[in-house]
Amino acid sequence: MTSLPDLSYEQQLWAACNQIAGLDEAGRGALAGPVCVGAVILPPDHPNLLQTLSGVRDSKQLTPRERSQLMPLIKDIVIVWGIGFASAEEIDRMGIVPATRLAANRALEMFPTLPDYLLTDFRLELPELDIPQTAIVKGDQRSLSIASASILAKTARDEFMNRLDSEYPEYGFARHKGYGTKLHSLRIKELGHSPLHRKTFKLKK
Repeated sequence: MTSLPDLSYEQQLWAACNQIAGLDEAGRGALAGPVCVGAVILPPDHPNLLQTLSGVRDSKQLTPRERSQLMPLIKDIVIVWGIGFASAEEIDRMGIVPATRLAANRALEMFPTLPDYLLTDFRLELPELDIPQTAIVKGDQRSLSIASASILAKTARDEFMNRLDSEYPEYGFARHKGYGTKLHSLRIKELGHSPLHRKTFKLKK
């Protein structure tokens, strides 16, 4: 059974740090579209934070409807939130790891000031920032900050891919959001790449 995210990491840090940002990405493994990073700072003085955000968990464990219902609640509760994208072209030029870090920095640029500490999902370390940080394995299942960020990232990226579906309906982006489903792989083989595709990402045999 998957554990629910809680405030264990945040509570250890709140005594020394007030502004703790949780970050998570969506779209890292897709064949098309951008990678997206969400960032949030939860309020340490909220009296019932766990209860208020009790539905929040790893975005992959939620339905699209559940994520859409939680998104405005998260945005209303948090001190500040940000969303950053890196395009397919940037992913091809830089590689997925630097592009994901670029998206994370763009999300943090939406904050009025840099946070005191970062809690990130594993593989989302930001060594270029002089901010103390902890990358947590399965962080979106363990930290409420990271889980909240994962929902913002996933909903923002899904909305982006839904809009692109009208421009390139033949690929079915609204159905698979750019991931390598059987349908999507077939469309790429039939039609070739669109401008939204990551040319450096290979189809699985």
